[in-house]
Amino acid sequence: MKKVLFATTALVATASVAAADVSFSGYGRFGVIFSENAAGEDSTDVTSRFRLQIDATAESDAGVTFGARARIQQAERGELLGVTDAEDHEAGGGTGLNGVRFFARSGGLEVGVGNIFGALEFMPGMYPIDLGLTGLGYDYTAYNFRGDFYESDGAGASGSNGVEVLYSAGDLSVHVSASDTNDRIAAHVAYTWNGWTFALGAQDSDSDTDTEFAASVGGSFGIADVTLAYAKNGDEADGGGDHVVLTGRFDVGAATNIEVYVADADYFTETSYGIDFNHDLGGGTSIRGGIASRGNDSTRADLGVRFNF
Repeated sequence: MKKVLFATTALVATASVAAADVSFSGYGRFGVIFSENAAGEDSTDVTSRFRLQIDATAESDAGVTFGARARIQQAERGELLGVTDAEDHEAGGGTGLNGVRFFARSGGLEVGVGNIFGALEFMPGMYPIDLGLTGLGYDYTAYNFRGDFYESDGAGASGSNGVEVLYSAGDLSVHVSASDTNDRIAAHVAYTWNGWTFALGAQDSDSDTDTEFAASVGGSFGIADVTLAYAKNGDEADGGGDHVVLTGRFDVGAATNIEVYVADADYFTETSYGIDFNHDLGGGTSIRGGIASRGNDSTRADLGVRFNF
């Protein structure tokens, strides 16, 4: 009887694996990062990250796809002068498995729960470029992480009952999300017309510094891809205010491009701006580097290698 039970269990397990689709992807990066704070103190450190993304899906007889996404990530970065983890989306390090995002999808409709993407984070124009090797502070992200986002090294909204609905039909897309974090309810709608994408977003929250409204437009002028984004991130009196970003990406050869940005916000001490280069080495590998003068009157620069897999 034990042999029969064992064989039956093995058969069921094998059938489950065969019916599922599990894929692995991610990237590694390593290099050096330089930071200088407003007081003129500077530091140069090694920076690295390894990210392994796991996507698992299974499809029902009715054609509904059920799935989950998780990340295993290791990040190492020297202390960035004058910046705390709470102030910087990229300042932290560590190793671990993040909160899982579960979803069900059919046609253009998808429902997600757990470590959700977030309607503002997923809105077109919020990540118009990827500056340098590490992002260099992400001052060019207009909503300033004042909403729910997919957290790579923590529980994300899965620790506070996050849920979202995404729908797309042709050039139109809609995204609504909610979580117990500050009782957030956010949404964006985006439409692509003649190569240009227009997006509007809004959020209701119990926090006076969370994003209230966002808008973006992005497209190509031929020689450059440009994006203009705006967000009202709470009240200026409470440490929030308006945040405006203009970015551009230019090809300067078959394998090299340059990205630039300028950003200003009511909560910045100075106007923020930066420039980078990305040189494709082929096979998913590239050399990247950049420099940014940040809104908190600090400077960052980095240089290194990234490989995608």
